[in-house]
Amino acid sequence: MTDLVPVKRALLSVSDKTGLVELGQALSGMGVELVSTGGSAATLRGAGLVVRDVAELTGFPEMMDGRVKTLHPAVHGGLLALRDNTDHMAAMDTHGIGGIDLLVVNLYPFEATVAAGAGYEDCIENIDIGGPAMIRAGAKNHGFVNVVVDVEDYAAVLSEMEANGGATSLSFRQTLAQRAYARTAAYDAAVSTWMAGAIGADHPRRRAVAGSLVQEMRYGENPHQAAAFYTDGSGGLAAATQIQGKALSYNNINDTDAALELVADLGSEPAVAIIKHANPCGVARGASMLEAYTRAFDCDRTSAFGGIIALNQELDEDTARAISEIFTEVVIAPGATAGARAVFEAKKNLRLLLVDALPDPLRAGAMWKQVSGGYLVQDRDNGQLGDLKVVTKRAPTDAELADMQLAWKVAKHVKSNAIIYVKDGATVGVGAGQMSRVDSTRIAARKSTDMAEVLGLPAPLTRGSVVASDAFFPFSDGLLTAAEAGATAIIQPGGSMRDDEVIRAADEAGLAMVFTGMRHFRH
Repeated sequence: MTDLVPVKRALLSVSDKTGLVELGQALSGMGVELVSTGGSAATLRGAGLVVRDVAELTGFPEMMDGRVKTLHPAVHGGLLALRDNTDHMAAMDTHGIGGIDLLVVNLYPFEATVAAGAGYEDCIENIDIGGPAMIRAGAKNHGFVNVVVDVEDYAAVLSEMEANGGATSLSFRQTLAQRAYARTAAYDAAVSTWMAGAIGADHPRRRAVAGSLVQEMRYGENPHQAAAFYTDGSGGLAAATQIQGKALSYNNINDTDAALELVADLGSEPAVAIIKHANPCGVARGASMLEAYTRAFDCDRTSAFGGIIALNQELDEDTARAISEIFTEVVIAPGATAGARAVFEAKKNLRLLLVDALPDPLRAGAMWKQVSGGYLVQDRDNGQLGDLKVVTKRAPTDAELADMQLAWKVAKHVKSNAIIYVKDGATVGVGAGQMSRVDSTRIAARKSTDMAEVLGLPAPLTRGSVVASDAFFPFSDGLLTAAEAGATAIIQPGGSMRDDEVIRAADEAGLAMVFTGMRHFRH
């Protein structure tokens, strides 16, 4: 392939007109002939630029409400012709086809149309056909053609041409071609995903995902793993604004997402979640953000060191001061007062992230997990409690029931096997990720005993608590361990072959127990 190729003619046809005039002016100043379509041509002419209409090239006017304008040999021949192939050049001469050296296209705003909640017909109308066809043609012929699909590449194109006397290098065109194919792939993925949902195809024959780069990272979970962060455009953590602190690491992002999703699940009352290695080490509600943070911190002060803190309300100055007393990696909240920001300014390494809104815990969506040779895809776990079935002789009190509901919400966000002790609206023991459920029960109780010593309490906070289990107790040993720790009530899915044995043990221990009929495995 030829390295340097001069740019003599450019076809500009864009939906997003950002920077279009400036690009056209710069290209015209370099002697490049401008060809354009519809609104793009009007915008360029409005700035006083000489523009040749695509209809002049094709000999056909735009028709069918603009659906047909560039799907013509005069356009695609100009994009696909190999300039070093004598047969191709002869065909161009015979049919009066001029070469197109630079193609600038951004597509109909399909993704934005879907995000805005448009109806089926409007979404269909915003599926671009001519744009992707031209992009793919020009990108295939990147030995001679430059294809630009992103506004942020306009400056790079102009710099490349200025550095090479109006020409571009092969390596530059290759980079543009890769970006072009990635854009059409992402566009088609968005269309196919939307259509699968629109027609109720839960498991279509083929699925595709796409994302846009947010950040390259120094490494992934470990220094020998390369990593990057991509957004799918749906908001959430990817749309957060970083106010201060170092760049987020792979592990920071993973843990911060876990914290944000958990705290979003806790309702409107002030609530805080502290996360370490994607598991909560303290979760609490309170009359204020400061109270919620303090109670969450008191669940496991040791694990909270170097953790991630998420708040479901605006961060205030008093809470910021309390948080700043220990080393914290990330704080994320839907807003922060000026006083809170000022407090954190002294903590240069602390990352403060702000979101416009918390993610909706009830939203639909798919979760992907790569396995050898393929992917597992499942719906998000947005299951909510329905009617609880009291299975013991003693029913839970109102206070126990409220704590049960909180414990159950937290259990959804803890790695299995998960056991959560809650008392008075705060976690007081968390057991996560153990191979044995009884071990999770013991570990959570032991952490509470350790914290009682730190806090100078006469007894562990598990005394008088409730317990949630993300899946059923297969034997009564786990339940009895919780009772020994001082728990008075249990919430669990039920469904074990030994439910009768477990219920009998609960009755003998004087416990209240309810079944949810739903489990929350998290692997």
